[in-house]
Amino acid sequence: MKRMLFTGGGTAGHVIVNTALIPAVQKKGYDIDYIGSYNGIEKELITPMKGVEYHSISTGKLRRYMSKENFKDPFKVAKGTFQALSVLKRKKPGVIFSKGGFVSVPVVLAAKLARVPVLIHESDYTPGLANKLSFPFADRILTTFPETMKHVPEKKSEYIGAIIREELFLGDADAAREMTGFSDDKPVLLVMGGSTGSETINTAIRDNLDQLLLNYNIIHLCGKGHREEAYNVKGYIQYEYVKDELKDLLKLADLVVSRAGANAIFEFVALKKPMLLIPLSRKVSRGDQILNAQSFERQGFAHSLEEEQVTKKSFLEAVRKLDEDQEQLKTHMEKYEVEKSKEHVIELLEQYEKRKG
Repeated sequence: MKRMLFTGGGTAGHVIVNTALIPAVQKKGYDIDYIGSYNGIEKELITPMKGVEYHSISTGKLRRYMSKENFKDPFKVAKGTFQALSVLKRKKPGVIFSKGGFVSVPVVLAAKLARVPVLIHESDYTPGLANKLSFPFADRILTTFPETMKHVPEKKSEYIGAIIREELFLGDADAAREMTGFSDDKPVLLVMGGSTGSETINTAIRDNLDQLLLNYNIIHLCGKGHREEAYNVKGYIQYEYVKDELKDLLKLADLVVSRAGANAIFEFVALKKPMLLIPLSRKVSRGDQILNAQSFERQGFAHSLEEEQVTKKSFLEAVRKLDEDQEQLKTHMEKYEVEKSKEHVIELLEQYEKRKG
């Protein structure tokens, strides 16, 4: 029986690429297992997928800062490694595809012990800590940004571009209009703060809501627990999180305000959506989203506004500037070709799976 195993989690960005690849390899006759955490977003996104067996393991957080929890993490990772190793021995996958995140580290370590080949995909401009720890044990490292090649082991790495979910090109604007209840022809501003939401973006939108509603209908993906019933007004609709409906909302959207996670912003480019990027601050991250946003701004795909610069006035001005420049941004995005990255990754997975077999 042909079998592949996928891993990755912690944020939606560490899962979305897997959800794009899994149906494609299933069509080629592979059985699929997925290793994730007990309660991470990966479990929420993967368990509804037909034909995928989900396995939960222990994982540490691998913090970059001092915390008493750091002393517990090695034991959690060790436990997770043995749990993952048990899954590998039972399921005997021919290859593992890792998307990163904390949960991937024990899986990659277990793969080394079980001699199962591992392909790692790095979406961001610079590698995250989990992937950095995993690189020595990987057989192949794939990057989304060409600039990332400077930060990974050259001999076993390859720039492949972005892996885009095909279903995003099948959006239905009429379905989205019915879903949102928008009844006029105002342009639609889609606001996304990441899977957990962004307090900065949420506040900026709501502080400027009266002014923005003069010119736009607004779809606000505000994050779990961040809906505010006080702002239920015509032309403004809030969702904590959407999944299958996202393709329809993107089809309806004219402009996008978003964090700068790599998977999402490459999807916006593929769909030719002018975007204002507000990357996660260096105060609470390693600065990868800032680099992502800077790269896209240099290429003429986006405007950006750093989180520390966001005020009521600066945000409103940035949205107006985005509107003014949208045709210019679309022209630059037309030059970006959606590469056949997914097909190439599937070919690599099959090659390594046959090598294992």
